[in-house]
Amino acid sequence: MVTLKIDGQKVTVRKLSTILDAVRKLDIPIPTLCHHPELSPFGGCRLCLVEINGSPKPVASCTTFARNGMDVTTTSPRLEKLRKTTLELILSDHPKDCMVCERAGDCKLQELAYFYGIRENRFGGEQRVYEKKDNNPFIARDMEKCILCGQCVRICDEIQGVGAIDFAYRGLRTKICPPFENDLNCEFCGQCVAVCPTGALTGKMWDQKGRQNFKEVDTVCPYCGCGCNITLHIWRNEVRRVSSKEETLNEGWLCAKGRFGYGFIHSPDRLKKPLIRTAPKDISAFPIHQTNPPLPPFTKGGRGGIHPSSFSLHPLSSFKEVSWDEAFDYIANRLKQIKENYGPDAIGGLSSARCTSEENYLFQKFFRAVIGTNNIDHCARY
Repeated sequence: MVTLKIDGQKVTVRKLSTILDAVRKLDIPIPTLCHHPELSPFGGCRLCLVEINGSPKPVASCTTFARNGMDVTTTSPRLEKLRKTTLELILSDHPKDCMVCERAGDCKLQELAYFYGIRENRFGGEQRVYEKKDNNPFIARDMEKCILCGQCVRICDEIQGVGAIDFAYRGLRTKICPPFENDLNCEFCGQCVAVCPTGALTGKMWDQKGRQNFKEVDTVCPYCGCGCNITLHIWRNEVRRVSSKEETLNEGWLCAKGRFGYGFIHSPDRLKKPLIRTAPKDISAFPIHQTNPPLPPFTKGGRGGIHPSSFSLHPLSSFKEVSWDEAFDYIANRLKQIKENYGPDAIGGLSSARCTSEENYLFQKFFRAVIGTNNIDHCARY
């Protein structure tokens, strides 16, 4: 363990902890733009500068390891002047369109500019202008708003293990882009969008769908059995975007389906009640067709049987909406009837990757212990 003093307060942290880790442990506010607790230290924004007693110049607290006996100062007139100047330099190459930016109100750069009272920038000069390349369905990239914090690069490499983007060129021409500046072509998990501190990366599905006046509802992602926690951002009784909080079991990370696959919620084709197929009244006019030659019929012992693909759906059959109780009763009665007439092996079950492990366990237990068959499989078994 390492013990040091920060702004007159003693704090003990583990070895190889940075000064910023110790500062965060004391809940002392210190500005950062490139730091993320789950990513490797970067030291790109230079806003987390601190003074160490005995050191001739300030150091970046996110890349400096804590040592025993250190005496650290996190705020002073000199440090605040350096931070404001650094922020002005970052803003000197940043578009001034906060009024219409998708991230307004949720932008760390905007918040710091407000905190330091930066209304006009005393630094001029050339600004970067990039051609927009966004031929993908999910992520909008406005690289003129990129501050080169590197969070998107590190999260794509260190968390996702994909490496779809990286730094290219040098000096003023430095930018983050896919290989050979092609269109973004990746898993579209949106992790880069989640950590971007500015409006450089946003979701296309969110464009002009409201910004921060959302009602937030915490729930669980419906797509698989991982049980990731998600937050629905609701505006005018409609889900406009999906995010995830860092303190959840999935630590804020989501896949493409969890982050962007919410369009089904308000789809007019969405099923909201169980449906039971009904046969027409005059069934003799439309006989069920069999394959040629016909397969052997079901037997009492469950051997033989008719393959489901050997029948075509009745052309006049339709669906009827019923309650959940009616649907469950219908399923139970049909399973019981089939088991009595043809034996338990005439029934098979297909479990789902969208269910939890516990639900899938109960499903196979039901088939083996109640129905009495081992005809059980899983949709994810390729």
